Amino acid sequence: MLEIGTKAPAFSLPDQDGAIHTLEEYQGKKVILYFYPKDNTPGCTKQACGFAERYPQFAEKGAVVIGISKDSVASHKKFEQTYSLPFTILSDTELTTIKAYDVWHEKKNYGKVSMGVVRTTYLIDEEGVIVRANDKVKAAEDPEKMLGEI
Repeated sequence: MLEIGTKAPAFSLPDQDGAIHTLEEYQGKKVILYFYPKDNTPGCTKQACGFAERYPQFAEKGAVVIGISKDSVASHKKFEQTYSLPFTILSDTELTTIKAYDVWHEKKNYGKVSMGVVRTTYLIDEEGVIVRANDKVKAAEDPEKMLGEI
């Protein structure tokens, strides 16, 4: 996990429609940048729907919500459409941003060890500095917790 007070790493990734997004384009806004393991899985769906439900409240506070996983643009499009997600989901199939934000780690699941995305949420301020970082994320609680952080 990256340190609070450090500059957030830049990124340039495609969203669920294939449009490229960079961190710089969000300068002047607070950014909730959350990394999640996989589209259409129970925990990731709870987390995404929680952010969707609270999206107007984030917008009122001058914040944008951006999700990132290693899933494809097509997978993200289906995820967005299935759950009517109003925010940007970025595809990092090459793992460049995932690794830059230090969320690619060894994980154990039912005794099986593999590499994967550790569910992590960052709050980045208007100048691009990390002001909150949470790698002990409970998917269902994360959106409400982050709303309280901004």
